[in-house]
Amino acid sequence: MNPKIHIQNLSLSIDRQPILKNVNLTIPKNKITVILGSSGCGKTTLLKSLNRLTDLIPGVQRSGEIILDGVNILNGGQDLVDIRQKMGLLAQRPYPLPMSIYNNITFGLRISGRHNRQFLDKRVEHYLKMVNLWEEVKDRLKDPASALSIGQQQRLCLARGLAVDPEIILADEPTSALDPISSRMIEEKFLELKNQYTIVLVTHILRQARRMADYVVLMYLGEVIEQGTPDELFNNPQHPVTKSYLSGQFY
Repeated sequence: MNPKIHIQNLSLSIDRQPILKNVNLTIPKNKITVILGSSGCGKTTLLKSLNRLTDLIPGVQRSGEIILDGVNILNGGQDLVDIRQKMGLLAQRPYPLPMSIYNNITFGLRISGRHNRQFLDKRVEHYLKMVNLWEEVKDRLKDPASALSIGQQQRLCLARGLAVDPEIILADEPTSALDPISSRMIEEKFLELKNQYTIVLVTHILRQARRMADYVVLMYLGEVIEQGTPDELFNNPQHPVTKSYLSGQFY
């Protein structure tokens, strides 16, 4: 395994209520790591810990380490803007910015000081093509992003995240609000993108995990119960909780 992120002894509480409990996990580079588990098990909190969005929650207490390319990003003095630029988050429901399709893509580029119109035009086309959206919207780039369908909005949000050149895509149940066709498009795009990006995908859908995963993590009540390759975890689970989860005894 070529690791991208090491999580060591990560615990997190909110108002003294434990959410994550001594999580130890290695996320491989340029693979799709799927985090499985029932609702409330800590999947989303773990995902948001990776780009320190949990810093925004009042009453958070945290210990442990998240090592990204050899650097503990939980140390004081780390540049949060840089960390979050490296790790784009695709949420459960799409949240396009309240502006045009074009400006959604260029927003992050302009913030980083890139304003040349010809450059921006090329970037917009490039990233909309990456998410298979260009042909659908190329004649209405000035329209508000809110006019797009939910599936199109999710692909637009993915394109917006890719436009700032992240290294890691964090995806929190990104297809749960989508129809089957849009879901399949997002899944297929992730399978293509893993050659260029490290992808961490949170889902509770076993079928999706089996289709997508290069590495699988099962969480239960804030703990990592078992982790391994799809063959190891799905075909030869070791932990009783994993066996119960895979047999459908709880979700």
